[in-house]
Amino acid sequence: MESNKLDTVIGESSGILFDFDGPICDVFAGLPAPGVARELAEVVAGHDVTLSGKARGLEDPMEILRLAAQGGEPVIRAVEEALTKAEVSAVKVAGPPIPGAVAALEAAHSSGRKLAVVSNNSTACVRAFLTQHNLHHLVHEVIGRAAYRPDLMKPNPHSLLLAAERLGVPPNRCTLIGDSVTDVEAARTAGAMSIGFANKPHKNLALAEARADAVITGMADVADALVSNP
Repeated sequence: MESNKLDTVIGESSGILFDFDGPICDVFAGLPAPGVARELAEVVAGHDVTLSGKARGLEDPMEILRLAAQGGEPVIRAVEEALTKAEVSAVKVAGPPIPGAVAALEAAHSSGRKLAVVSNNSTACVRAFLTQHNLHHLVHEVIGRAAYRPDLMKPNPHSLLLAAERLGVPPNRCTLIGDSVTDVEAARTAGAMSIGFANKPHKNLALAEARADAVITGMADVADALVSNP
């Protein structure tokens, strides 16, 4: 991580947008994603047998939700509702926040910046985790995925633009902290800045190639930069 890049991004930011799964919580740590995906695949099969083969070949619950769009509204609604229920159950057993996440949230809040969580996970699951760990008071807005609209999940910039609007901060003064290339792509499309969180070794290069404005390997780096750039 090049600290001067991180300091520059933080210094230009009035709004800090946190992705949820990765930077704050390991959502499926206690209820593994492949098991959730299998359950969702059976939901798909119960509504549209033509999609069942594809669904059963996926291990990412979000990809099954995207697939459900091919089956029309009844399939999307059934999968969305089942996934939201599973996510809420998952965060209850996900364990503590990611190391450094609480310090980053506290530092951002103390700096007077506006904070939002911007996630492809459901709003219900994000709020459940924040409340469980007494972090809800640090966050001004929670923008989860738009219900029944998997097409609006990141890399679509919809959630970032909505967060910026609700925070009252121009997108170009917002920075998204995310651990995936789709986060960086969404930020770039929205006209926002991005900090790539390389929480696995192979992500360093991928996030840099996606043109993240800065890349970090620990959320404590964000907290330190926020303290240094109040």
